[in-house]
Amino acid sequence: MNSKRFVVQEHWASHYHFDFRLEMDGVLKSCAVPKGVPEKSGVRHLAIAVEDHALDYIDFEGEISEGYGAGTVKIFDKGEYELIKRSEHSLIFELRGKMLKGKYKMMKFKEPDQYLLFMIK
Repeated sequence: MNSKRFVVQEHWASHYHFDFRLEMDGVLKSCAVPKGVPEKSGVRHLAIAVEDHALDYIDFEGEISEGYGAGTVKIFDKGEYELIKRSEHSLIFELRGKMLKGKYKMMKFKEPDQYLLFMIK
């Protein structure tokens, strides 16, 4: 198995949302998820791709004082994930966090950077 790390951070910025980050390609691939990562099957949430972050950001909690993303960041959950399938328009992976556990899919919804994020069985 080739496990990588993930983190979900609560972010109180201009709009409250969650940041979902997967360690991939030497960076944290990141999405803003307004309603958070679904915790049960059948729920689909919008995920909007944002800029990649450095790997050391996986442990960040605290205040962003100014500029884009200014506000408070707190870790909601973190752990490892297993990448099951990766294509141009979707990812399938299994999260193994303290709270988030299960297989998920991210599927491109609208160009250029909107995805649906949902748990699969």
